[in-house]
Amino acid sequence: MTDTSNTLVAADGTPLRRKLARALFRSRVRAFGLVLPLLAFVIAAFIIPIVVLLWQSVYDPRYAELMPNSTAAMADWDAKSAITEEMAAAMVADLIVVRKDKTIGKVATRINREISGARSTFTMTARAAAKMKPPYLEALIANDALWADPELWRGVKIASKWLNPGYIANALDFKYEADGSFSRTDPERAIHVMLFLRTLEISFTVTVLCLLLGYPVAYLLSTLPARSSNLLLILVLLPFWTSLLVRTTAWIAMLQSQGVMNDLFVVFGIAAEDDRFSLIYNKTGTLISMTHILMPFMILPLYSVMKTIPPSYVRAAKSMGATNWTSFWRVYFPQSVPGIGAGALLVFILAIGYYITPALVGGQDGQMISNIIDFHMRRSLNWNLAAALGLVLLVFVMFLFWVYDRLVGIDNMKLG
Repeated sequence: MTDTSNTLVAADGTPLRRKLARALFRSRVRAFGLVLPLLAFVIAAFIIPIVVLLWQSVYDPRYAELMPNSTAAMADWDAKSAITEEMAAAMVADLIVVRKDKTIGKVATRINREISGARSTFTMTARAAAKMKPPYLEALIANDALWADPELWRGVKIASKWLNPGYIANALDFKYEADGSFSRTDPERAIHVMLFLRTLEISFTVTVLCLLLGYPVAYLLSTLPARSSNLLLILVLLPFWTSLLVRTTAWIAMLQSQGVMNDLFVVFGIAAEDDRFSLIYNKTGTLISMTHILMPFMILPLYSVMKTIPPSYVRAAKSMGATNWTSFWRVYFPQSVPGIGAGALLVFILAIGYYITPALVGGQDGQMISNIIDFHMRRSLNWNLAAALGLVLLVFVMFLFWVYDRLVGIDNMKLG
């Protein structure tokens, strides 16, 4: 390497800075090439499906695509003035087409989500639409009196919008009106906010129970000799090697009125034979089962942090006159806080999304918002509302993560 004209150059005469930049670029390209398959898999199998599903919480073009004439005719309707003959004629024309194309079921299902009972009105009217003559509004009303109700047409106007915030409003127990305003859902139908609050209550309670029960176990693991600690760690990890369904079924057998737990309560005189505790198909069963299932997710982060705390710190505090409680609270506990934060965040987020265990042991009082999402995904097939509920849950979890970062700091979280 020589120095010419005050510029460092390599042996081949290339400036050293340029040669180093090229070598660094090639190393970055090789590194990116190694992670590219994993990145592509995560994007294709995780990010894109989630984005597409969440997009459905505000995007529903089914009615507008299948009923273009009525969509265009109602575009300028203010949802307050009288129903026009033009709107009725467009509706009849679209009903004839969807009846012929056999897509009336999709249209009727979409309208039924806005106006309960309107499905039968649309299907019956579609069968008679081809025979209708002007004036079409009178013909529609003669076929079904519901066509005279402006509320039905307001529901049609809401359904005709491609971008519809109604599902998100429904997820928050609000109703999206045809004029663009929002109103409260009827109290007897407002269940989503209550389920969100119940989900938060159950998740928080499970997190606290896991911390109270898991902290002593993690402390014992970190202080025992290696042989005993490894044996106890195997018992902690045992739930990971057992099917979730098997564990939940075992709790069903143990918690029922004639189960093992109630039999023990009767033997020790805690409960009477004819007045056993109700531990299953309620919130209590959900709390017990979820605490047992999620306990390892609290113990392992705590154990990994406690294992790194030097025992000499506590001994030094005791040698200086501190009591056992003072040395623990002032010296040991603050060093275990990163493990507490990691375990609590992990357990809380996992608990929010649980639905198999609450569905099997929770009954009506132990159902969570995830069970309603599962219901809309698999039974009612209302994917838009399920996506809206998932979006609200995701936003809350991200907000919780942001609060944790502001108060504790993600950098202070330790998982191992």
